[in-house]
Amino acid sequence: MKTKHILLVLACILLPTLVKAQQQPMTPEQEEKKMRDNIETMVLKYEESLNLEVWQTFYVDSILTHNYTSMMEESRKLAVNRVENYDLYQLISDKWEENTYNAFHKILDEDQWKRYLKQGAGRAKKSRDQRAAKREGKK
Repeated sequence: MKTKHILLVLACILLPTLVKAQQQPMTPEQEEKKMRDNIETMVLKYEESLNLEVWQTFYVDSILTHNYTSMMEESRKLAVNRVENYDLYQLISDKWEENTYNAFHKILDEDQWKRYLKQGAGRAKKSRDQRAAKREGKK
């Protein structure tokens, strides 16, 4: 369930960058604000569902902010270069989602980690691993 939320947030963040709508494009400041709002929403959901300590909430916020900012920057570079290959965008997303997964594993206790995995992170990890294996098989 959380994976769907994460992917939905990711789609909302990346959509303005990847698709040029007929409407006025968002300014970088608007994109930044929207990303920050989405991250804050995710942090609040994790805080409630995982019963995070204050220090854990700080780390979750820092991890998500760094990883999504980095992911957006890499995706923006592809968009500027007019790259239309979906697999490259998926590779970037997988890379940063894997970084988030590994970072969360370091800060969550055993019970929180189990709940995090049940919320969809386990299935998302499995999907990322399958895509990675498929990419390796193509090479």
